[in-house]
Amino acid sequence: MLEQWLLLAHVIGATVLFGTGAGIAFFMVMAHRTCDPALIAHVAATVVIADTIFTATAALLQPVTGYLLARSIGWDLSEGWIALSLLLYVVTGLFWLPVVWIQIQLRDLAHAAASSGSALPSSYHSLYRVWFVFGFPAFSAVLGIFWLMLTKPSIALF
Repeated sequence: MLEQWLLLAHVIGATVLFGTGAGIAFFMVMAHRTCDPALIAHVAATVVIADTIFTATAALLQPVTGYLLARSIGWDLSEGWIALSLLLYVVTGLFWLPVVWIQIQLRDLAHAAASSGSALPSSYHSLYRVWFVFGFPAFSAVLGIFWLMLTKPSIALF
């Protein structure tokens, strides 16, 4: 019974991570396309809150539920598909952490532009490009993790 609850918690966590990430990406891109600093500032502020509440919480709980689930089932964390999933999880985090900082900067730059009635500065556009590009490896890594978790392929890493 505990195993089923751990599996449910792990799947919900993965869903929250992917769903929140996809939603954040969609709304940030759509807001950016308007070139309206006030709208971008508002959306970016909401995105920062969503990342803090949902993504960060799920990101912290995923390794815990994953470890407890693997232990409950009897899987060794050095099994190839688990080790590769953990590596991809770290890769996701390496791209997500800067993205959080960038979202805060985008929010602040857009807010400053909206408050002064000016256009978005070039630093906003530079940071936005980095934010956009960093999303691809992060989402690809998450998709890879989903595939590994669903298929549990036999992978010899060592």
